[in-house]
Amino acid sequence: MDARTQKSEMTRAAIVGAALDLVAAEGLEALTLQAVADRLGLSKSGVFSRAGSREALQKAVIDEYGRRFVAEVFAPAMQKPKGLARLEDIARRWIARTRDVETHAGCIYMAGAFELDDRDGPLRDHLHAEIIRWRAALRRTVQQAIDTGELRADTDPAEVASELNGVVMTLLHDARFLRDPNAAAHAAASWRRLVKSHRA
Repeated sequence: MDARTQKSEMTRAAIVGAALDLVAAEGLEALTLQAVADRLGLSKSGVFSRAGSREALQKAVIDEYGRRFVAEVFAPAMQKPKGLARLEDIARRWIARTRDVETHAGCIYMAGAFELDDRDGPLRDHLHAEIIRWRAALRRTVQQAIDTGELRADTDPAEVASELNGVVMTLLHDARFLRDPNAAAHAAASWRRLVKSHRA
């Protein structure tokens, strides 16, 4: 990679990072090229030349959020054996990330879903596809724990994935809105009860 290309890629990464911060604070629909330009001391045309249109930048923010989420929650858990150990690690990491990151910055997946739930279009479709992909990976992990015999054969993977998502949503609500310092501990306890109810 030559110096010019490397600088351009670094600038684009800075643009997407700044855009992600803005979206976390104000929402996807509040994102503008000018706001990102002002934050980074660039021209609006400079942001456009590296990130494209406003919609392209919004999609890039969703992609970058997903990349960070997978890198911190899902990918490390793949080092665990298939089964309950892997599922437990995903849940533990998801709760920890929500406590340490989303409690302060907000969750783009959850906030974006509420923001775009009644707005059809390419941006909603893009976020929907990302969340569906993550939920499918979570269901597969639950199914693996069923296949190993650690969870009951009549366990519904979609139900467990939905319930875990609900645990995390409650954690985010209680930590951010209620400012409950025990929200993460409550979430961890809820997850333990959920697993216990499905154990073989």
